[in-house]
Amino acid sequence: AIKGSLSIMVGGAQEDFDELLPVFKAMGSSAVLTGGSGAGSVTKLANQIIVHLNIAAVAEALVMATKAGVDPELVYKAIRGGLAGSTVLDAKAPMMMDRQFDPGGSLNICTKDIGNVLETSHRIGVPLPLTAGVMEIMLALKADGMGDLDHGAIVRFYEKLAHVEVKRHSCSGSAEHSGA
Repeated sequence: AIKGSLSIMVGGAQEDFDELLPVFKAMGSSAVLTGGSGAGSVTKLANQIIVHLNIAAVAEALVMATKAGVDPELVYKAIRGGLAGSTVLDAKAPMMMDRQFDPGGSLNICTKDIGNVLETSHRIGVPLPLTAGVMEIMLALKADGMGDLDHGAIVRFYEKLAHVEVKRHSCSGSAEHSGA
């Protein structure tokens, strides 16, 4: 909100949204009226699903590459401009490689958010098996005392399973050009 870069998801009446739009624009880079009362909350839950599944996918990919002996930073540089590229990849891959897990979104808060997602999905009869899996990963990390870490620490779950640590290699920058 201080940077004015929030993505604001609103539910309510159009006239109320229009009246508050100047406030939303001061806090966010986008503000979208997604429907009537409650629609903004549902949109936020959908956002949480996408963010957390993407973080888990980034973690899985970097752990697999590292275990295979491929520099995770070069993997990141190679894929970020293609279809796998995303804001989540750009935010979390460097944090994972730098071992920076100071909370932006702590696992404690994220488990609350994903709990809300699962509660809502169960109430309306929508199974979310991938989201439920991410919840179990976050709960396992919390049980290991990592609840105060950033959700990028999801990588630590996969690292534990694979017996490997994702980190930058000192010579990563030298192979950025294409070999084709």
